[in-house]
Amino acid sequence: MTEKMTASTANYLWSLGDVLGQGATASVYKARNKRTGEQVAVKVFNQLSYSRPYEVQMREFEMLRRLNHNNIVKLFSVEELNSKQKVLVMEYCSGGSLLSLLEEPENAFGLPETEFLIVLQCVVQGMNHLRENGVVHRDIKPGNIMRQVGEDGSSVYKLTDFGAARELEDDEKFVSIYGTEEYLHPDMYERAVLRKPQHKAYGVSVDLWSIGVTFYHAATGTLPFTPYGGPRRNKPTMYKITKEKPVGAIAGVQRVNDGPIEWSYHLPHSCLLSKGLRGQLVPVLAGILEADQEKCWAFDQFFSATTDILQRVSVYLFSLQQATAHRLYIHHYNTAAIFCEEVASQTGVGLEKQHFLFLGHDLSLEGSMKVVNFPPTSPSQPLLLLSRTPETHAGLPYREPEMPNIPSRFDVVSDYSFSKLIVGVVHQYLRIVRSLHTHRELFIHGYYSYIEKVRRECGDALLSISMVNMRLQSCLSSEHRLHTLGQFPLEAPDSTDDSKKLRLIRENLPVYAGGIREFQTRLEHLHIELAKHSESLAEDKSIQKMEVLLEKIMAIHQQYRKDRLTGKLAYNDEQIHKFEKIHLSSHIKRVKGLFREECLQKYRDLLASASTWSSVLREMQCRLSDFGNFSRGLMGDLEMCEERQNKFLDRVLLRAQPGPGGQEATPREKEHMVLRMHRLKEEMEIVVRELQSNNSVIESLGAVNSATMLEPDLPRPIGL
Repeated sequence: MTEKMTASTANYLWSLGDVLGQGATASVYKARNKRTGEQVAVKVFNQLSYSRPYEVQMREFEMLRRLNHNNIVKLFSVEELNSKQKVLVMEYCSGGSLLSLLEEPENAFGLPETEFLIVLQCVVQGMNHLRENGVVHRDIKPGNIMRQVGEDGSSVYKLTDFGAARELEDDEKFVSIYGTEEYLHPDMYERAVLRKPQHKAYGVSVDLWSIGVTFYHAATGTLPFTPYGGPRRNKPTMYKITKEKPVGAIAGVQRVNDGPIEWSYHLPHSCLLSKGLRGQLVPVLAGILEADQEKCWAFDQFFSATTDILQRVSVYLFSLQQATAHRLYIHHYNTAAIFCEEVASQTGVGLEKQHFLFLGHDLSLEGSMKVVNFPPTSPSQPLLLLSRTPETHAGLPYREPEMPNIPSRFDVVSDYSFSKLIVGVVHQYLRIVRSLHTHRELFIHGYYSYIEKVRRECGDALLSISMVNMRLQSCLSSEHRLHTLGQFPLEAPDSTDDSKKLRLIRENLPVYAGGIREFQTRLEHLHIELAKHSESLAEDKSIQKMEVLLEKIMAIHQQYRKDRLTGKLAYNDEQIHKFEKIHLSSHIKRVKGLFREECLQKYRDLLASASTWSSVLREMQCRLSDFGNFSRGLMGDLEMCEERQNKFLDRVLLRAQPGPGGQEATPREKEHMVLRMHRLKEEMEIVVRELQSNNSVIESLGAVNSATMLEPDLPRPIGL
């Protein structure tokens, strides 16, 4: 009995239960080397395969011997069973196929962005090797893309199954039909699936169509072209969708029987890819999902576009006032000016309105600066974008997933299918809950940085007041001395205006300083509010609660899987199945309630607070900016006043000097000289006092910045 359950060649042994895949002409098993125990994959051809022409049988062997690339499954040897059936001994990929990965419930809405990019890179590089060797695969699909998992958990994807492959240059055609119907080019689908007679020849672009369907499937978790009832049940409509697809459309869905086709020119909102990557990927999909072989992209154009995507670097950005996270794809050699244009394109924040912070500090992006010199960003540490004009919150960053209705009647097959669908939907809920949590963290850190920026601007304003006051005291002292001497330049037309201005400035400077200190007090209050939200976020257990609900739903799904395999259930097992259905319904309600009443509500509360914070901070910045312009004007007026006073004193001193005959200065003139020296001494004392005052403010600001760097995760009020 054991012998019947195993098979072997001269060097390899495998169990017939370790099936990795099956096709019309062969089965693939996981096998081991008899001497070393090394794991390999063996492809065993059945009797049907030998009915094919001999050159077709040998094609896959010869093809694999020629190909040698990291993204193509390696052929180690060709052996035989005792029955003389051919066996291909190939590289074993521990992660299964891309199809098996996509069928896991957590990937029901497509692969995460990082994993999708790995798929994109591996398939592009593997296909490039095929084209360099003049090979057309003719059966590209997720089931023929294997996943090798490295020691660090990273993935490498490899093309496999070259049974349909053949040599074909870019300008050559073929007429034979191979492939899997959901991924077939429409022209091939018409002949192979609908069995309609036609005499068309096919070129290498048929691989591009299959790649387009595969990439869409990997990005969204679903096929791009789906008639009502599914591709296998409604074949005429499937052909109609693919054949009549408008130029630029990348998907078509028929939602009701005999209903219209809903065309889509973008990826669905449930897709996990960022807006930045979607913008790069959609034109590629539109170019290769083209039924007209004359209009379809050539491989050169495909390789050029996809290589361009893969060579770009990611820059993570969080637009604070809009409450939106972005991942921008840009070349490392591009300049900051090009980056800012891309920011404007994605966010709508114009170039002149953009201000960037990173880790709480101003980041100046000079126009000629290269992207390669940007600080490294991540989802948790993005560049922070502030807009110098009011911006509207974009609202919720995600739509709530659609939850299907639970089947009312008892049926082990439909209940299993439903539970599998629910597991995928709850995985999507969990992803959104985690993303909302991350958004709240970015909000809190972002507004903490924003408040600190305004605090620094308040400090700068106080410094400018100190500088104005220093110049004012100098002017007032000179004016007083001139009045004391009775030498005030009454003949100067500006003297009266200068006196009025000096008095007005002296009266208003304390008012300006008081206003700025009031700003600082308001910033303290904002810090307190921010700290409360930070505490609320730290205490939030929504993610953990959703994870527990997911575990309970997955347990029911596993039970339903067993029930489906069992088929007809005994009475007691059927009752348990029904009770579990009640529990499943309860868990689904709890998922919705947790998401809406806790996660969304807390996020909306933070949005409402952030809207107020943004308005307050913007108003402060506007007033501080106006004051900055005003203080610069004051300094200009005081400098002009001081210049006039100095000119008059210089004339007085000139008169006090001995004349050409060497006569001595009069007592009054000598007194003028002494007063001039006293004035210079007083000016120096004022400068020293103001510098000491300024140093105190700077040291206080430095202490704030040090606290910010030491404890970035704990926003709290910090005084100057």
